[in-house]
Amino acid sequence: MDNRPIGFFDSGLGGLTSIVHTMKLLPEERIIFFGDTARTPYGSKSPETIRQFTMQIGDFLVKQNVKMIVIACNTVSATCLADLRKAYPDIPVIGVISPTAKVAADLCSEEDRIGIIATKVTVRSNAYEKKILEKHPGLKLFSKACPAFVPLIEEGIIDNEIMDLTIKYYLDDFVCENNINTLILGCTHYPLISENLKRIYPEMRIISSSKEVATAVEIELRKRDMFAGRTGGENVFYASDLSENFVNMIKTVLGKEETELNIKFKNLDI
Repeated sequence: MDNRPIGFFDSGLGGLTSIVHTMKLLPEERIIFFGDTARTPYGSKSPETIRQFTMQIGDFLVKQNVKMIVIACNTVSATCLADLRKAYPDIPVIGVISPTAKVAADLCSEEDRIGIIATKVTVRSNAYEKKILEKHPGLKLFSKACPAFVPLIEEGIIDNEIMDLTIKYYLDDFVCENNINTLILGCTHYPLISENLKRIYPEMRIISSSKEVATAVEIELRKRDMFAGRTGGENVFYASDLSENFVNMIKTVLGKEETELNIKFKNLDI
């Protein structure tokens, strides 16, 4: 039994999509979330800069006495998972790529044509390809960086023609030329446009990294006997830029009013 909170973090607000699944699956667990909204997006930054930001956030979460760190960001998972595990050897650190890769490898067959959409850094890392092919070597994989998705989502530009046109700009030729029938959302922001994707590509099977990380958290807590023994204390949501968009997205994703949420500003100086 361990009643300490679980620490989640993301380059912005996309990690909220992982939290909503975790809260449904593990309602007794308390969560501390940090969204680096002042420095988003990470996907077009250098690996060195991403590591610097990541270690600052890791130090902050450890000071909050978290029992686990969840990297609710594919870009950070692709570049900094080993760094965090080395820095905090006594705290389990979970990334989003391995759990998602396992689901894709188990679900898909050699007949499938699998598209991976993600940030530039995640695509360049080949992290998804490596993990998926380790588990299922015969799968056909195709990757596409979609750098404009995260800034649009962070601005709340989701349910409108601008987002639909951006999706079609990136994916129409990619899907058609590669005959894609399965799409891995390799960024925790992307589930926020999953309805757009389903509407534009109604036959597409979609695999979300946000959903799979919640299952990975449950497995790790069970293995280490670290489940919370009671429900107690508030979930806390920190942001490095407490913008109106961030507050509105928390309310939208979690389905709660601002008065029900403990939202705080936290500046992490470089």
